[in-house]
Amino acid sequence: MFKPLRKLLQQVVTRGDLTFLDARGRPHRFGDGTGAPVVARLKDRRTEWALATDPHLALGAAYVEGRLELVEGGAYDLLALLMCNLGLAALPAWAARVDSGRRLARRLLQHNPAWRSLRNVRHHYDIDPRIYDLMLDADRQYSCAYFTPGADLEAAQLAKKRHIAAKLALAPGQRILDIGSGWGGLGLYLAGVGGGEVTGVTLSREQLRIARERSWRAGLAGRVTFELEDYRAVKGPFDRIVSVGMFEHVGVNHYRAFFEKVSDLLADDGVALIHSIGRSDGPGFTNPFISRYIFPGGYFPALSEVLPAIERSGLIVGDVEVLRLHYAETLKAWRESFLAERERAVAIAGEPFARMWELYLAGSEASFRYLGLMVFQIQLAKRIDTLPLTRDYMYETERRLKRTEDSPIEPPRMSGT
Repeated sequence: MFKPLRKLLQQVVTRGDLTFLDARGRPHRFGDGTGAPVVARLKDRRTEWALATDPHLALGAAYVEGRLELVEGGAYDLLALLMCNLGLAALPAWAARVDSGRRLARRLLQHNPAWRSLRNVRHHYDIDPRIYDLMLDADRQYSCAYFTPGADLEAAQLAKKRHIAAKLALAPGQRILDIGSGWGGLGLYLAGVGGGEVTGVTLSREQLRIARERSWRAGLAGRVTFELEDYRAVKGPFDRIVSVGMFEHVGVNHYRAFFEKVSDLLADDGVALIHSIGRSDGPGFTNPFISRYIFPGGYFPALSEVLPAIERSGLIVGDVEVLRLHYAETLKAWRESFLAERERAVAIAGEPFARMWELYLAGSEASFRYLGLMVFQIQLAKRIDTLPLTRDYMYETERRLKRTEDSPIEPPRMSGT
């Protein structure tokens, strides 16, 4: 084994039972031997060198390209073992310098003008829609669910929509803007259950097509409008603004402009809710595998990066909630569903794509369990007296919405939609 790679693994992997078979087939064991064993085979010396010099990118690239093969254990087992140890030990200096360069370059990498945002969104969301059918719930909720005791994924995603609607203090007839409206599930809920008049905007043509089809099938086309539009071009005002899973694509350079736009679009007595992945350990950089293969231009911010931009926009923070392990459980459900249908994924998109997607789901879940990722929800207003003094209204609204949910929003999903 390439000596720097052996030194890196000896320094980082102090717990667990990890064995790498090097390019010559010789085993190298790391950790204290506890837990289920994980065994991986490296196909060539080039992969050993890449892992030693840039492990955060090279591990994923080697797995996608078939140059790293798992002999015992799965992708999640390998990544969970490595990430658990990374929370305890630092990378060697030479590998850490590569990550330091990424940290310095992050503003350049996250520069997302409208044309680049469009390209980045289509890279991820305009793939064959059947891939998402393999893993998501029937409503195509592609963000963190809200798990109450005993809830499965379907119930947890419904609870997430209800939780968000309650924080918006919805009332019938309100004008609602959904920034990053996805396949339309939240917008349909806010209209069909919450009684609002919803405008949803997305940059994905595939999401737009499906969302419009769903609104027509649900009989809500007159109350929900979905548009292919950048949030920077939207005209207001709106009584309520919601954005779920979109802020991660804004880019740290654009936070102040984003919140100034929200302030401009929001009515004086309006309420906004921003739901985003974040990091609990302070500002960082996007994992290079995720940035290259999954979400180009994406970034998960720390609250310390977000709150100053809100303060400068003139908006008032009404409530902040951190969802800790909810996304780990969501990703686990997606990963297990995807693996159960892996052969179909290969038939749809090929083996390298299936490897990439499996690693994305496994690595994301492990990051929420071991590397400090979380989800935050920030409630915003323009006036300090917009909302009631206590949070009781949220719980009361959730109970009311739950009673209303007895009437389904739309017929069951057809395959591919």
